[in-house]
Amino acid sequence: MSRLAQTHPVWLTNARVVDPSQGLDGPGAVLMVDGRIVAAGPSAANNGAPEGTETVDCRGLVVAPGLVDLCAHVGEPGHEHRETFASAGRAAAAGGITTLVAMPDTDPCIDDPALVDFVSTRARRTSAVRVRVMAALTKGQEGLELTEFGLLGEAGAVGFTSGRGSIASAQVLRRALTYAKDFGALVCNRPEDATLKGSGVMNLSETAARLGLTGVPAEAETTVLARDLRLARLAGGRYHASLLSAAEAPDLMAWAKDQGIAATASVSAAHLTLNEMDIGAYRTFFKLSPPLRSDADRRTLVDGVKTGAIDVIVSGHDPQDVETKRLPFAEAADGAIGLETFLAAGLRLVHDGSLTLMRLIEAMATRPAEIARLDAGTLKAGAAADVVVFDPEEPWVLNARDILSKAKNTPYDGARFTGRVRQTYVGGALVFGR
Repeated sequence: MSRLAQTHPVWLTNARVVDPSQGLDGPGAVLMVDGRIVAAGPSAANNGAPEGTETVDCRGLVVAPGLVDLCAHVGEPGHEHRETFASAGRAAAAGGITTLVAMPDTDPCIDDPALVDFVSTRARRTSAVRVRVMAALTKGQEGLELTEFGLLGEAGAVGFTSGRGSIASAQVLRRALTYAKDFGALVCNRPEDATLKGSGVMNLSETAARLGLTGVPAEAETTVLARDLRLARLAGGRYHASLLSAAEAPDLMAWAKDQGIAATASVSAAHLTLNEMDIGAYRTFFKLSPPLRSDADRRTLVDGVKTGAIDVIVSGHDPQDVETKRLPFAEAADGAIGLETFLAAGLRLVHDGSLTLMRLIEAMATRPAEIARLDAGTLKAGAAADVVVFDPEEPWVLNARDILSKAKNTPYDGARFTGRVRQTYVGGALVFGR
């Protein structure tokens, strides 16, 4: 399903409008005309709508900016059997996501301007939601030679990432941050020391020992994160720490922000709502990278999101097929899908009192759009009419058979959720509705 153009004005009325970019959280409406937001909040409710407008009664529902996912592995090109832009777009729309940022670990790797253009064009033709590309930080994602940031940025790349791996060389990362500064580019690195991780497959803990599995110490993450933040201070570039998991990480990020370092960070929804105990009897759909850690780690990460030490929440969507997951735990591939459950998983943190709805939407929409410098994550007049409408109180149970992603490796199969997307609009056009 490709994106459609908005054909008539749409007026979402009687809603609870939540927009962190304007500090809005209260009764109101949203008016969308010609693919743009005309008004949002009480003013949109009071001023009425033009003739020919479709009126949608959103009583009991929340209207918010469409979510922006900064980390989604799609697979196309090269791994279409796992996920395509078409299937990812359908799943993203069902999860309230209107913009997803695709990772470059495709075949071939997205390290060339022509590939950025190809992928962007392909996604625009087939995806129901907006797709932007994060280019490889180094050629072939080998961690050695930097890619052409300027040319890749001109082709449409919104940033440069190490992908699933990490830049081991401090000198290479320093050069990347220095080089990126000239373009105002975003440099993303997975803070993980491969030598400390070794053959580890889950969190280093008593649980790992009981299961007879090799553990990954938190220091595999935090030693590299501490290094990266100091390199960002030295070089002065924009640094983003991808997919944090350890309890010490929020303190390191808070230190960096206090120092005035241009550093941001993300955590996946899974790491905020699941922990190592969910692995149970070697359940491979819970095998992630970085690994799920203790519940104490999880709670500390949630607090980091609450305080802003951790800026954004991502899906970490990583589709894997049956052949790579139906293996002994130590041999199974890392990764879980997360597009369709993105908002629902986040709402667990609202319902248990950990986060306000305003902060959740900020972390899932407004702040990621700011970091990637996208026209998204806001309901301000003139912004793109990318909007999610959801019922924060609707109970439902996820059934893997109903998943829209091509891959079904969700850790939430059979999970109970409270809160569900009702409609998703991209450019004012309805791309998902139930």
